[in-house]
Amino acid sequence: MADVLMQIDGRPAGADDLGHFVLSNYGAFTSMQVEDGAVRGLDLHLVRLEAEALDLFGLAVPEALLRERMRQALDGRAGRFSLRVNLFSDAISLRAPQAVVQPRVLTTLSPPATPLTTPLRLQTQVYAREVPHLKHAATFGLTRARRQAVLAGFDDALFVDGDGRVSEGSIWNIGFLQGETVVWPEAPMLGGTGQALLQRGMVDFGLSSVIRSVHLSDLARFDAAFICNSATPACAVAAIDGHRFGPAEALIARLIDAWRSNPCQTI
Repeated sequence: MADVLMQIDGRPAGADDLGHFVLSNYGAFTSMQVEDGAVRGLDLHLVRLEAEALDLFGLAVPEALLRERMRQALDGRAGRFSLRVNLFSDAISLRAPQAVVQPRVLTTLSPPATPLTTPLRLQTQVYAREVPHLKHAATFGLTRARRQAVLAGFDDALFVDGDGRVSEGSIWNIGFLQGETVVWPEAPMLGGTGQALLQRGMVDFGLSSVIRSVHLSDLARFDAAFICNSATPACAVAAIDGHRFGPAEALIARLIDAWRSNPCQTI
């Protein structure tokens, strides 16, 4: 197959179909890793898409139709792929924003994402995504934040508020390890599918989790930190700004096992 295959409403995406999508970033999406026609946490992605559609367009895409669009994108292919599902509508624009409409479905099938494994050095930046509970298509701020971090010699950006309260990263959630407990920051952010899969699987691997405010002044209290998203079950954080964390290979391995304990769900 070509490296990237795009379909809109189950048909190959042409220039006319993509015109509005290119000119407007009003929409939302979810990204998942497919293994032989199945996805870990597929239910989480479907719930996300329903919530996004209701919030942004007033109407949800029926689950059966979403699954059909995903299957059409895969077209019976076996193996591993990345699948991104975008929701958008050419009935809504800046000049005419009021329509209540079932959004169109853009699917993008591409080679699988490679999980991050090398411990990351993170630069904190005072930033919060607009409407943070949605995985929306307005990614200018995220790209700019990652660019600034990389140009400054870091691997990625970690967002904090003006008081130093940690929220999330550019395209991932962060967790902090305190003994056998994972501490998830409490702040306005996107609830990640990778984070939810870890929460589902942790108990069977001797780990518990809590959600509470984490400030930069708290970093010394933690044994380690890690990031996670739909492509990376868990990757250690080597440092946040000037604060360095010790090695955590054994704990990271347990987190990855917890993530893998979630069965793949057939599309």
